[in-house]
Amino acid sequence: MPNSQKVNPPTNLTFGPVPSRRFGVSLGIDLSPDIKQCNFDCLYCELKAAKTVDKMTKFPTVEELVNAVKEKILHTHTKIDVLTITANGEPTLYPLLKELVIELNKIKNNSKLLILSNGSTIYNHEIQEALQDIDIVKLSLDCVSKECFTKLDRSDKSIQINKIVSGMVDFRSKFKNQLIIEILFVDTLNNKESEIALLRDALSKIKPNRVDIGTIDRPPAYKVNPVSYEELESLSKKLNYPYINIAYKNRPIFEEYYSNEEILTLLSRRALSEYDIEHTFNKASQENLSQLILQQKVETIDNCGVKFYRIL
Repeated sequence: MPNSQKVNPPTNLTFGPVPSRRFGVSLGIDLSPDIKQCNFDCLYCELKAAKTVDKMTKFPTVEELVNAVKEKILHTHTKIDVLTITANGEPTLYPLLKELVIELNKIKNNSKLLILSNGSTIYNHEIQEALQDIDIVKLSLDCVSKECFTKLDRSDKSIQINKIVSGMVDFRSKFKNQLIIEILFVDTLNNKESEIALLRDALSKIKPNRVDIGTIDRPPAYKVNPVSYEELESLSKKLNYPYINIAYKNRPIFEEYYSNEEILTLLSRRALSEYDIEHTFNKASQENLSQLILQQKVETIDNCGVKFYRIL
């Protein structure tokens, strides 16, 4: 009988730590490091186009993933804010997700556990159960209508599109930690008035802690176009949700002046993020905001790692 050979564990299971504007310092954990395994083939995906799948067929063990995280934590001197579960595809397709979450929670120390999911499987009760002990769950919701889903997210035939929003509502009713919904806008597809109305209604039912909106900022798998920052601003108002964070790589700086009254009027419509303030308020406006905080008319809150200003 031939001697067994020792197999070295994969070295590409973690990446970072890297700074994240929305979550602090993040250590990524890749559940599908070698091949793309996803149940969506989104037009805007930064990964190469690939045939959709309904399950992962090649994946690391829980032990390999946990050991890789331990090794990285041991040899980095950077404070890690979040351990980010992701994948070269969709992380909820990982068949040992619940077990992995249990083991990562044992070693995370003061870090938070975050997962980045496309939201496609959230109506599955086993997936909901696996996500319960994650500190921050971020789910994508680019479209509500079946027509838009079919064109933009190009889901696997196993996905029941009509159950995604109701699945998010159901999950939110049970989930006690922080839920973020992310919408990525693609020109002429999900920025239409009819789709915005459906998204606005869905958000009012899901009630996430925060909504992140953005657009294409890396070369996409297919030939599609981003929307402008100005349109993202307009879309954020149309969505009419109190906590919206605009993620835009090269966000312009306006440095407008706002009086105390104008600031209070702005905040009465929706809370503004620290990033909003830095890129919109000039120095005098920021001083006015500081005075309103001292007068206890405005307060700051930490919303899933993003600082927001709101009326008291």
